Amino acid sequence: MRPRPLRWLTTNYQPDPGCRPFLERLVHQEADGLKVSVAVLSDRESVKFFGVHLARRGVQPVWLEIENQSAVGQRLDLYSVDPSYYTALEAASANHFSVGKRLLSFGILGWMFLFLLPLLPSKILSAKSANRRMSALFKEQALRGGSIPPGQKRSGVVFTSLDEGLKSIVLRFVSERDVTRFNFSIEVPGLVLRPIEKADELGDTRDVSLVDLARWSTEQPRCTTGRQGGCEGDPLNLVVVGNRDLVRQSFGARWDDAEAINWTTSLKTAKAFLLDSAYRYSPVSPLFVQGRIQDLALQRARDSINERVHLRLWRTSLKLQGHTVWIGQVSRDIGVRFTLKTWNLTTHRIDPDVDESRDYVVDSLADGGRLSKLTLVPGCDPAAPQAPRRNLTGDPYFTDGKRALLILCANGGEAEILPYNNLVS
Repeated sequence: MRPRPLRWLTTNYQPDPGCRPFLERLVHQEADGLKVSVAVLSDRESVKFFGVHLARRGVQPVWLEIENQSAVGQRLDLYSVDPSYYTALEAASANHFSVGKRLLSFGILGWMFLFLLPLLPSKILSAKSANRRMSALFKEQALRGGSIPPGQKRSGVVFTSLDEGLKSIVLRFVSERDVTRFNFSIEVPGLVLRPIEKADELGDTRDVSLVDLARWSTEQPRCTTGRQGGCEGDPLNLVVVGNRDLVRQSFGARWDDAEAINWTTSLKTAKAFLLDSAYRYSPVSPLFVQGRIQDLALQRARDSINERVHLRLWRTSLKLQGHTVWIGQVSRDIGVRFTLKTWNLTTHRIDPDVDESRDYVVDSLADGGRLSKLTLVPGCDPAAPQAPRRNLTGDPYFTDGKRALLILCANGGEAEILPYNNLVS
């Protein structure tokens, strides 16, 4: 750390590329003679490694280690990693120090810094020096392009667009013989998420058959409730089978985690609401099933915080062939309205056609090849558009009363559709 007086005269730039705790989180895969390891740097790790806040510029470094044990050269298609990837110098330039921009950011208050004008030449010169060092570091640490010869290893950073929570990465290697693909879904530290209850906190786990699970799905409550359990909320229109990692990987980059509600995330939400801007990881309100708050909340947000598809899942004590069974609820926010039923006097207004949201989840998973089996079971009780039911905040909704029972898979083709009556007969 520079002595404090010198910080007024110079630009403080102290990267530490030797600090690499992210290597402890490397995820490994191998196929066709290729060994690939991937880690995503968190915001804090990026600041330590590169000396600047890359996340503030929407840049996220991904560390890759590649070993080519095949008989031919292999070239990584960087476009497959992220169609909007940054070159090393582009990422560095986006993070360069600019004394002029910093002064202009103060607007009319900039006149308060006039007494520092004699220090400006020294500050500008040190910023230029820091920027040169930054560009050199980014270029040095970037993954080198071109073909990787047989028997060679290569490692380095690819500068991608920012994702928090879970980052989905596709690596496509091209050789003179064929194409090899790797699919990674990697947890990125940083988001404040609600911990999922442990299995022993849910009671004794029980393995069931698919037929028994289908019947169980019809016997569950038709709706979520509030904290006290007296009033009905949104309908429970999903049953999902898959361990947590598989659930997150199946929804992948198309869905973002919803952060837990705390002071910081509440301020972020308020800011996004006032500016009508996006907040990809905005918390969702708590809903309850049999007295328990949702274990996992995911969402697909648009450019406004007021518009998103949000999904809540509750872990159950059931297992199907060793895989966790979840019961869930999905609906689509289409705006905001005034209400006396919440502390902040506003609530999201949902699209009354909740079946469309259910079908959206089914189509999203099927399109990604993440469904092995699908069936629609009765369970929510029908409600016609002419006589809708209402959720906790008074929004009307209608439904055909069906729940989608979805069995996830890591890699698959077309889902097998099982008619409910044939399944349980």
